[in-house]
Amino acid sequence: NGTMYPVHEKPGIHWGMSIDLNTCTGCASCVIACQAENNVSVVGKHEVLKSQEMSWIRIDRYFSGNPDNPDSIQAVFQPMMCQHCDNAPCENVCPVSATNHSSEGLNQMAYNRCIGTKYCANNCPYKVRRFNWFDFNGADSFADNLYMDGSRDDINDDLTRMVLNPDVTVRSRGVMEKCSFCVQRLQEAKLVSKLAGHPMKDGAAKTACQVACASNCITFGNVNDTESEIYKLRYQDNKERVFYVLEQLHILPNVNYLSKIRNTSSIMAGSELDEMAKQHI
Repeated sequence: NGTMYPVHEKPGIHWGMSIDLNTCTGCASCVIACQAENNVSVVGKHEVLKSQEMSWIRIDRYFSGNPDNPDSIQAVFQPMMCQHCDNAPCENVCPVSATNHSSEGLNQMAYNRCIGTKYCANNCPYKVRRFNWFDFNGADSFADNLYMDGSRDDINDDLTRMVLNPDVTVRSRGVMEKCSFCVQRLQEAKLVSKLAGHPMKDGAAKTACQVACASNCITFGNVNDTESEIYKLRYQDNKERVFYVLEQLHILPNVNYLSKIRNTSSIMAGSELDEMAKQHI
């Protein structure tokens, strides 16, 4: 099994996500949607250059081809967020149990318990956790709080703070944060279904990144529901394309990817492409 912890069965809801690399164009709409939905701080160029970015989703790029022939270079875009591992390495190193696992397969963050040790970020093989170095969103701040350069963000004004999503807590400085699978949307979908008097239907809960994706490459739902789109995609329709990032670590991520398929037998060397071009001229 590869773990010292027992396997906890999830008989009810088990949330899962699938991302199709064939249709992902790397447009980063998911990144912006996540930022707006979850009150993620916009930290600016200088903080990003210091590796203190706050975006919960990043777009990884992988290149193939011959570097000597730029025409042969092809790119693959891969959105990377918290993988919500069922055997998460971040959970067992937190000294205050701020990061924990829910009965629905979510890797949760209790912000008011986090003391900012960053052990979880060090133990995360995907490097998708973000540490709040500054009080960018003005949470728990006084009106005259200043940044290190002496400036103050207008987000502290009551009117400007209305852009924030009231359903999502605003994190203060010194805590770790990451993708939550838009847990506020999941809870809302469950409550709406409960008020309607029927079980939650597939597709009732949608994450912000899923809604914003123009190419519809993100599928989300209850993996335990054998009639759900995510179940059929993962175990029936496209199971030969399904893979998990760093699956060999046995951390059991709840985000799978569908491999990219190109209409070519191989990535040809630059000299071969040059020869083919000469023959067609």
